[in-house]
Formats: sequence, C-alpha cells, structure tokens
Amino acid sequence: MKAVKKIKSFFTGMQFDKERALPLILTGAIILVDQITKAIIAGFEITRRFDDPIVDVFNNDFLHIIHVRNPLIAFSLGQSIPETLRPVLFIVMPILVLLILVLYYLSSNDFPRLQRWATAGILGGGIGNIIDRIFRPDGVVDFISVKFYGFLGFERWPTFNVADSSVVVCCILLFISILVAPGSKKRPAGE
Repeated sequence: MKAVKKIKSFFTGMQFDKERALPLILTGAIILVDQITKAIIAGFEITRRFDDPIVDVFNNDFLHIIHVRNPLIAFSLGQSIPETLRPVLFIVMPILVLLILVLYYLSSNDFPRLQRWATAGILGGGIGNIIDRIFRPDGVVDFISVKFYGFLGFERWPTFNVADSSVVVCCILLFISILVAPGSKKRPAGE
C-alpha cells in the first residue's frame, strides 16, 4: 500500500514539461514504424531461407529484406536458458528495466536534450521488441540482413529490425553524449 501511495504521489507531484514530453513522440514513432514494418514482413512466408531474400535491395547482395523469427534475445543469445525461465528473462526483466528507465527519465532533471532524445529512442526500440515477445509466439520479427564482409567474423550481420536499430543507434548517441557532456570532466581539487 505504501508503494502505491509513493507511485501516486510521484505522478501527481509532476508537472507537464515540454522538454520531457517532446522526445516521447520519438518513442511512439519508433514503436509505430517498428510494428508496421514487422506486420508487413510477417505477411511473407516464414519458411524463406536466409539466402532467399524477399527483396535484394541493391541487387549486389549487400542488403536483403528477409523474414526471420528470433525467439531469443539480441544476436540469438539465450539458447541455453531453460524454456521456463525465458519469459521471465526476455519479457518481465526488460519491462522492469524499461519502467525504471521511464521513471528516471520523468523524474530526473539531469538529462541534457540529446540524452532525453536518445533515451526516448531506446524506450521505443525496447517497447517494440517487447510487444513482439508478448504477442508473437514465434519470436521477434527480424528482417534487415546486411553483408558485413567478414568483419568481426560475420559474413552477414545478424538479422535485425527497426527496434534493434533504434536501441543500438540511441545507445551509441547516449554514450557519446555522456562522454562529451559539459561537466563530465573531473574538476581539479580546490576549484
């Protein structure tokens, strides 16, 4: 009961802040684009082989649009995890992490503008993939296959989707913005 009162007082004590709310449009846009593209791809047969793309975009084997289902997590990790634990680790834990991130995002004044937008992009991508894990029993729909030319041992990069792209790009932006943020450098003692 105390936890419910704390959560209620947290939200009632907040005032509308355009600076916080505006980046959440990005969150919604990413979720929308992610789910629309996945629905389009899911309309194609799931039995296509990796080397039999739905569309070979550049006709030179660089970019394929294919239909793959990933019942695991990023890079198909988690195969050794028992089936009974997967819903907890792949759905419940990410939801808790995203809830904590949302609460921190809404309550903190520490986010510069770029970090707010990057965080909003991470939220959109995370929510997009959680929607798949909950409502698509065959797994998350992945469909972008890019040739990687043997770099890091990959002939092709593991197949991904809009949500994955959003999370990766926004995490990189967030990391860079933290490194170069004003005040991130330690000040000498005595100043």
